[in-house]
Amino acid sequence: MSEPIIEVRHLSKSFGTHVVLRDVDFTVNHGDVTCVIGASGSGKSTLLRLLHIPDDNTSGQVLFDGIDIRRLTPESLNSLVSVVQQNVFVFNASIRDNITMFRAFPQETLDEVIRRAHLEELVARRGLDALCGEGGCELSGGEKQRIAIARALLKQSSILLADEATAALDAQTAHEITQDILSLTGITRVVVTHRLEASLLECYDEILVLKDGRIAETGTFAELAQRGGYFSAMYKLAH
Repeated sequence: MSEPIIEVRHLSKSFGTHVVLRDVDFTVNHGDVTCVIGASGSGKSTLLRLLHIPDDNTSGQVLFDGIDIRRLTPESLNSLVSVVQQNVFVFNASIRDNITMFRAFPQETLDEVIRRAHLEELVARRGLDALCGEGGCELSGGEKQRIAIARALLKQSSILLADEATAALDAQTAHEITQDILSLTGITRVVVTHRLEASLLECYDEILVLKDGRIAETGTFAELAQRGGYFSAMYKLAH
């Protein structure tokens, strides 16, 4: 078995008197992809935020390779973790500069991340020097998400966190972007989503089901569907 890369130990978080997370406990092994699902307000986004932003006002721990992330410098954390969110920030600059964040990389390295992020069609059609427009207005939602994935790959982050990254996309593009994230290798991924598609859910190593800030169930899609519990009820309701 792989050594654990992410360990969440008895993590709880409150905002005033409102408890958002309650004694959350799980492990994600190196290279695995874990899905976090739950109803609105169940604590999904708060959990993902605590995986990359240290917060002294919590109880419990978030550990990367056994080290509490509160002991890591912001620079170390930034190099370890990349986050793909619903709204990707895109500069009014070239496609190349938006991928590289204005840093120099060998062309073969850039070509490799373009391939892995499935940006070949955009680059072939418009070229690396094409401008993205203010706020990425010259790009589709899916293209902006793929640029965010390419940035993460170019950083050689160990961990990729995706927080409802496909929420604003149409169903087909959302499916394709999720498949892109699932197909990545050598990077540990945690994906928060509200989309319950069997063909995608079957690809996750583990699904964490949040309910009222607690982990109600964990398992693979097949295990959770067979169990007939909270996940099964959510899945049936969505279909």
